[in-house]
Amino acid sequence: MSQPFPAAPIGSPFIELQSIDSTNNYARGQIQAAGLPDRQGISLHGMVVFAHEQVAGKGQRGKSWVTGKDSNIALSVLIKPLSLRVSQQFQLSACAAVAVHHFFGKYAGDDTKIKWPNDLYWQDRKAGGILIENIVSGSGSWDWSIIGIGININQVIFPEELPNPVSLKQITGTHFDPCELARELCASLDQQYTRLCTEGFGPVYADYLSCLYKKGGWVKLRKDNRLFEALILSVTPEGRLLVKHAIEEEFDFGQLEWVL
Repeated sequence: MSQPFPAAPIGSPFIELQSIDSTNNYARGQIQAAGLPDRQGISLHGMVVFAHEQVAGKGQRGKSWVTGKDSNIALSVLIKPLSLRVSQQFQLSACAAVAVHHFFGKYAGDDTKIKWPNDLYWQDRKAGGILIENIVSGSGSWDWSIIGIGININQVIFPEELPNPVSLKQITGTHFDPCELARELCASLDQQYTRLCTEGFGPVYADYLSCLYKKGGWVKLRKDNRLFEALILSVTPEGRLLVKHAIEEEFDFGQLEWVL
């Protein structure tokens, strides 16, 4: 059943910055400057902030995501989630992950996977990540979502503390224009978000599960001080990772650390 969603496509407008601390911070500033959240702010839906250089980007678990100048994709997308409830936040996360996977997989091939909950992997190496920051009103309504996306494009030298990075250039041997690819990514995001709003979560969820990293394979996981091996079974529609070792267990994001 079709659900209401803003008509403006993702990537309109497309704001291009030379250097910024964090594209997510800039996007949040656009909301605050407009005196939002409110429904009149729907005109900001689909705005994309792209930076040629990001010096204080945000990653998962409080980590930083720094991108060299003119090397990678660093962007943030403003979404007005009119068709979703706060309890459905994983649906938007999965939608963004599928869009990034489809975009990257066109160049990198079938070894492209989604590592739960929304990291971009090629073989056993990390090519990108997604950080979503949600703005929920005091009344509990989901007013805005800021989707931050970082993808390694041309970078070939990485900080030593990163254990397993990879870039599109390392995979393909080709040098790309990150800004042009960012616009292509916007089209993929718009396609998947439109599908989510018009067809529901089912098709997006099926795509997400079909490209889940290590699905059906054994991995090492850490929860607090407990290190264990588990079989990756699936991800629930609510976004919990389902694994099996001595017993079946479900884990929310933030409860587990992968040991690669």
